[in-house]
Amino acid sequence: MPELNAWFGSLLAVLVASVAAWLVSVVRRDVSIVDSLWSLMILLCALAYVWLARETGPRTFLLITLLSLWAVRLSLHITIRNHGEPEDRRYREIRRNNQPFFEWKSLYIVFLLQGFLAWVVCLPVVAALGGQAPPGPLDFAGVALWLTGMFFEGVGDYQLMRFRRRERSENEVLDTGLWRYTRHPNYFGEALVWWGFYLLAMSAGAWWTVIAPLLMTFLLLRVSGVALLEKDISDRRPAYRDYVRRTNAFFPGQPKKPLVPCRPAKER
Repeated sequence: MPELNAWFGSLLAVLVASVAAWLVSVVRRDVSIVDSLWSLMILLCALAYVWLARETGPRTFLLITLLSLWAVRLSLHITIRNHGEPEDRRYREIRRNNQPFFEWKSLYIVFLLQGFLAWVVCLPVVAALGGQAPPGPLDFAGVALWLTGMFFEGVGDYQLMRFRRRERSENEVLDTGLWRYTRHPNYFGEALVWWGFYLLAMSAGAWWTVIAPLLMTFLLLRVSGVALLEKDISDRRPAYRDYVRRTNAFFPGQPKKPLVPCRPAKER
Protein backbone atom coordinates (compact mmCIF):
# COMPACT_ATOMS: atom_id res chain seq x y z
CA MET A 1 0.00 0.00 0.00
CA PRO A 2 1.25 3.53 -0.72
CA GLU A 3 1.72 5.89 2.22
CA LEU A 4 -1.67 7.55 2.44
CA ASN A 5 -0.38 10.96 3.55
CA ALA A 6 1.99 11.12 0.59
CA TRP A 7 -0.65 9.79 -1.80
CA PHE A 8 -3.27 12.34 -0.75
CA GLY A 9 -0.56 14.98 -0.77
CA SER A 10 0.04 14.17 -4.41
CA LEU A 11 -3.69 14.70 -5.03
CA LEU A 12 -3.46 18.15 -3.46
CA ALA A 13 -0.45 18.97 -5.63
CA VAL A 14 -2.17 18.00 -8.86
CA LEU A 15 -5.38 19.85 -7.94
CA VAL A 16 -3.40 23.04 -7.22
CA ALA A 17 -1.70 22.62 -10.61
CA SER A 18 -5.13 22.12 -12.21
CA VAL A 19 -6.39 25.41 -10.77
CA ALA A 20 -3.27 27.21 -12.05
CA ALA A 21 -3.79 25.72 -15.53
CA TRP A 22 -7.45 26.77 -15.42
CA LEU A 23 -6.45 30.40 -14.70
CA VAL A 24 -4.18 30.34 -17.76
CA SER A 25 -7.02 28.90 -19.88
CA VAL A 26 -9.36 31.71 -18.80
CA VAL A 27 -6.84 34.33 -19.91
CA ARG A 28 -6.22 32.53 -23.22
CA ARG A 29 -9.89 31.50 -23.70
CA ASP A 30 -8.66 28.03 -24.65
CA VAL A 31 -9.14 24.95 -22.46
CA SER A 32 -7.28 22.79 -25.00
CA ILE A 33 -4.12 23.37 -22.96
CA VAL A 34 -5.32 20.63 -20.62
CA ASP A 35 -4.40 18.06 -23.29
CA SER A 36 -0.75 19.16 -23.17
CA LEU A 37 -0.81 19.07 -19.36
CA TRP A 38 -2.59 15.72 -18.83
CA SER A 39 0.53 13.55 -18.90
CA LEU A 40 2.48 16.10 -16.83
CA MET A 41 -0.24 15.97 -14.17
CA ILE A 42 0.35 12.22 -13.87
CA LEU A 43 4.10 12.81 -13.60
CA LEU A 44 3.48 15.47 -10.95
CA CYS A 45 1.52 12.94 -8.87
CA ALA A 46 4.48 10.54 -8.87
CA LEU A 47 7.06 13.24 -8.14
CA ALA A 48 4.97 14.66 -5.29
CA TYR A 49 4.64 11.19 -3.81
CA VAL A 50 8.42 10.63 -3.93
CA TRP A 51 8.93 14.04 -2.29
CA LEU A 52 6.42 13.41 0.50
CA ALA A 53 6.90 9.70 1.21
CA ARG A 54 9.10 8.69 4.12
CA GLU A 55 10.51 5.77 2.12
CA THR A 56 10.38 4.52 -1.46
CA GLY A 57 11.24 1.12 -2.92
CA PRO A 58 13.90 -0.30 -5.25
CA ARG A 59 11.98 0.62 -8.42
CA THR A 60 11.93 4.38 -7.84
CA PHE A 61 14.58 5.40 -10.39
CA LEU A 62 13.18 3.04 -13.06
CA LEU A 63 9.59 4.18 -12.56
CA ILE A 64 10.35 7.90 -12.54
CA THR A 65 12.52 7.50 -15.65
CA LEU A 66 9.88 5.56 -17.60
CA LEU A 67 7.07 7.87 -16.49
CA SER A 68 9.07 11.01 -17.33
CA LEU A 69 9.92 9.75 -20.83
CA TRP A 70 6.27 8.94 -21.51
CA ALA A 71 4.86 12.16 -20.01
CA VAL A 72 7.32 14.62 -21.57
CA ARG A 73 7.14 13.02 -25.03
CA LEU A 74 3.35 13.08 -25.06
CA SER A 75 3.14 16.63 -23.74
CA LEU A 76 5.65 17.92 -26.31
CA HIS A 77 3.88 16.10 -29.14
CA ILE A 78 0.48 17.57 -28.28
CA THR A 79 1.92 21.05 -27.69
CA ILE A 80 3.68 21.06 -31.08
CA ARG A 81 0.59 19.67 -32.80
CA ASN A 82 -1.72 22.30 -31.30
CA HIS A 83 0.62 25.29 -31.67
CA GLY A 84 -1.09 28.09 -33.55
CA GLU A 85 -4.37 26.18 -33.77
CA PRO A 86 -7.72 27.39 -32.35
CA GLU A 87 -9.36 25.65 -29.42
CA ASP A 88 -10.01 21.98 -30.20
CA ARG A 89 -13.49 21.35 -31.62
CA ARG A 90 -14.27 18.91 -28.76
CA TYR A 91 -13.81 21.71 -26.23
CA ARG A 92 -15.66 24.21 -28.41
CA GLU A 93 -18.64 21.88 -28.26
CA ILE A 94 -18.32 21.56 -24.46
CA ARG A 95 -18.09 25.36 -24.27
CA ARG A 96 -21.29 25.77 -26.34
CA ASN A 97 -23.17 23.22 -24.22
CA ASN A 98 -22.23 24.81 -20.90
CA GLN A 99 -23.10 28.46 -21.38
CA PRO A 100 -23.40 30.82 -19.66
CA PHE A 101 -20.36 31.11 -17.36
CA PHE A 102 -18.37 28.33 -19.02
CA GLU A 103 -15.15 30.02 -17.85
CA TRP A 104 -16.12 29.19 -14.24
CA LYS A 105 -17.66 25.82 -15.03
CA SER A 106 -14.54 24.67 -16.89
CA LEU A 107 -12.68 24.64 -13.57
CA TYR A 108 -14.52 21.50 -12.48
CA ILE A 109 -15.85 20.20 -15.83
CA VAL A 110 -12.38 20.08 -17.38
CA PHE A 111 -9.43 20.87 -15.13
CA LEU A 112 -10.27 19.44 -11.69
CA LEU A 113 -11.77 16.37 -13.34
CA GLN A 114 -8.62 15.82 -15.41
CA GLY A 115 -6.47 16.30 -12.30
CA PHE A 116 -8.47 13.77 -10.31
CA LEU A 117 -8.34 11.23 -13.15
CA ALA A 118 -4.56 11.74 -13.41
CA TRP A 119 -4.28 10.92 -9.69
CA VAL A 120 -6.31 7.72 -10.08
CA VAL A 121 -4.45 6.60 -13.21
CA CYS A 122 -1.11 7.15 -11.44
CA LEU A 123 -2.00 4.66 -8.68
CA PRO A 124 0.06 1.71 -10.05
CA VAL A 125 3.14 3.93 -10.30
CA VAL A 126 2.64 5.29 -6.78
CA ALA A 127 2.05 1.81 -5.37
CA ALA A 128 5.14 0.46 -7.13
CA LEU A 129 7.17 3.41 -5.82
CA GLY A 130 6.24 2.43 -2.29
CA GLY A 131 6.58 -1.33 -2.77
CA GLN A 132 9.55 -2.97 -1.06
CA ALA A 133 9.44 -6.37 -2.82
CA PRO A 134 12.67 -7.11 -4.75
CA PRO A 135 12.51 -6.86 -8.58
CA GLY A 136 11.56 -10.04 -10.42
CA PRO A 137 10.39 -11.43 -13.79
CA LEU A 138 7.23 -9.26 -13.81
CA ASP A 139 9.42 -6.15 -13.81
CA PHE A 140 11.13 -7.30 -17.01
CA ALA A 141 7.73 -8.10 -18.54
CA GLY A 142 6.42 -4.69 -17.50
CA VAL A 143 9.36 -2.86 -19.07
CA ALA A 144 8.98 -4.93 -22.26
CA LEU A 145 5.28 -4.06 -22.45
CA TRP A 146 6.09 -0.39 -21.78
CA LEU A 147 8.66 -0.36 -24.59
CA THR A 148 6.16 -1.93 -26.99
CA GLY A 149 3.57 0.65 -26.01
CA MET A 150 5.99 3.53 -26.46
CA PHE A 151 6.85 2.22 -29.92
CA PHE A 152 3.20 2.12 -31.02
CA GLU A 153 2.38 5.47 -29.41
CA GLY A 154 5.47 7.37 -30.53
CA VAL A 155 5.71 5.98 -34.06
CA GLY A 156 1.94 6.24 -34.55
CA ASP A 157 1.95 9.91 -33.50
CA TYR A 158 4.91 10.66 -35.77
CA GLN A 159 3.30 8.99 -38.78
CA LEU A 160 0.06 10.88 -38.22
CA MET A 161 1.87 14.22 -37.82
CA ARG A 162 3.81 13.63 -41.04
CA PHE A 163 0.57 12.69 -42.85
CA ARG A 164 -1.18 15.86 -41.69
CA ARG A 165 1.67 18.10 -42.83
CA ARG A 166 1.86 16.92 -46.43
CA GLU A 167 -0.45 18.02 -49.23
CA ARG A 168 -3.42 15.69 -49.54
CA SER A 169 -7.09 15.64 -50.45
CA GLU A 170 -9.75 16.29 -47.79
CA ASN A 171 -10.99 12.72 -48.08
CA GLU A 172 -7.61 10.95 -47.88
CA VAL A 173 -7.09 8.50 -45.01
CA LEU A 174 -3.84 7.45 -43.38
CA ASP A 175 -3.68 3.66 -43.88
CA THR A 176 0.05 2.99 -44.08
CA GLY A 177 2.69 2.17 -41.46
CA LEU A 178 1.20 1.20 -38.11
CA TRP A 179 -2.11 2.71 -39.25
CA ARG A 180 -2.46 -0.16 -41.70
CA TYR A 181 -2.95 -2.60 -38.82
CA THR A 182 -4.99 -0.53 -36.37
CA ARG A 183 -6.99 2.68 -36.73
CA HIS A 184 -5.52 3.99 -33.45
CA PRO A 185 -1.96 2.72 -32.90
CA ASN A 186 -1.20 5.65 -30.59
CA TYR A 187 -4.11 4.81 -28.26
CA PHE A 188 -3.25 1.12 -28.35
CA GLY A 189 0.31 2.03 -27.40
CA GLU A 190 -0.82 4.23 -24.53
CA ALA A 191 -2.91 1.40 -23.13
CA LEU A 192 0.11 -0.92 -23.30
CA VAL A 193 2.24 1.65 -21.45
CA TRP A 194 -0.18 1.60 -18.53
CA TRP A 195 -0.52 -2.17 -18.48
CA GLY A 196 3.28 -2.20 -18.38
CA PHE A 197 3.22 0.04 -15.30
CA TYR A 198 0.63 -2.28 -13.80
CA LEU A 199 2.96 -5.29 -14.19
CA LEU A 200 5.63 -3.32 -12.32
CA ALA A 201 3.06 -2.59 -9.61
CA MET A 202 2.13 -6.29 -9.45
CA SER A 203 5.78 -7.19 -8.98
CA ALA A 204 5.86 -4.74 -6.07
CA GLY A 205 2.83 -6.51 -4.55
CA ALA A 206 0.15 -4.03 -5.65
CA TRP A 207 -2.08 -6.31 -7.76
CA TRP A 208 -5.13 -4.36 -6.55
CA THR A 209 -4.17 -1.30 -8.64
CA VAL A 210 -5.69 -2.94 -11.72
CA ILE A 211 -8.46 -0.33 -11.59
CA ALA A 212 -6.04 2.24 -13.09
CA PRO A 213 -5.11 0.47 -16.37
CA LEU A 214 -8.73 -0.66 -16.72
CA LEU A 215 -9.85 2.96 -16.36
CA MET A 216 -7.23 4.19 -18.84
CA THR A 217 -8.21 1.53 -21.39
CA PHE A 218 -11.91 2.40 -20.93
CA LEU A 219 -11.20 6.12 -21.44
CA LEU A 220 -9.18 5.41 -24.58
CA LEU A 221 -11.84 3.13 -26.05
CA ARG A 222 -15.15 4.61 -24.93
CA VAL A 223 -14.76 8.20 -23.72
CA SER A 224 -12.01 10.53 -24.96
CA GLY A 225 -10.33 8.27 -27.50
CA VAL A 226 -11.67 5.95 -30.19
CA ALA A 227 -15.40 6.51 -29.65
CA LEU A 228 -15.14 10.30 -29.55
CA LEU A 229 -12.87 10.64 -32.58
CA GLU A 230 -14.91 8.27 -34.72
CA LYS A 231 -18.32 9.66 -33.76
CA ASP A 232 -18.70 11.69 -36.95
CA ILE A 233 -15.48 11.20 -38.90
CA SER A 234 -17.17 8.99 -41.52
CA ASP A 235 -19.62 11.82 -42.26
CA ARG A 236 -16.78 14.30 -42.74
CA ARG A 237 -14.52 11.89 -44.67
CA PRO A 238 -16.43 9.18 -46.56
CA ALA A 239 -13.23 7.23 -47.35
CA TYR A 240 -12.97 6.48 -43.64
CA ARG A 241 -15.95 4.08 -43.93
CA ASP A 242 -13.92 1.72 -46.09
CA TYR A 243 -10.97 2.11 -43.73
CA VAL A 244 -13.23 1.03 -40.85
CA ARG A 245 -14.39 -2.05 -42.77
CA ARG A 246 -10.88 -3.35 -43.39
CA THR A 247 -8.89 -2.19 -40.34
CA ASN A 248 -9.16 -3.12 -36.65
CA ALA A 249 -10.20 -0.25 -34.38
CA PHE A 250 -7.75 -0.86 -31.53
CA PHE A 251 -5.84 -4.13 -31.42
CA PRO A 252 -3.44 -4.52 -34.39
CA GLY A 253 -4.26 -7.20 -36.97
CA GLN A 254 -3.91 -7.98 -40.63
CA PRO A 255 -6.16 -5.68 -42.69
CA LYS A 256 -9.16 -7.33 -44.29
CA LYS A 257 -9.17 -7.52 -48.05
CA PRO A 258 -11.51 -5.00 -49.72
CA LEU A 259 -14.73 -6.41 -51.05
CA VAL A 260 -14.65 -7.15 -54.78
CA PRO A 261 -17.96 -6.22 -56.43
CA CYS A 262 -19.70 -9.12 -58.15
CA ARG A 263 -20.03 -8.80 -61.91
CA PRO A 264 -22.81 -10.50 -63.88
CA ALA A 265 -21.68 -13.34 -66.09
CA LYS A 266 -21.55 -12.55 -69.78
CA GLU A 267 -24.44 -13.86 -71.81
CA ARG A 268 -23.49 -16.63 -74.20
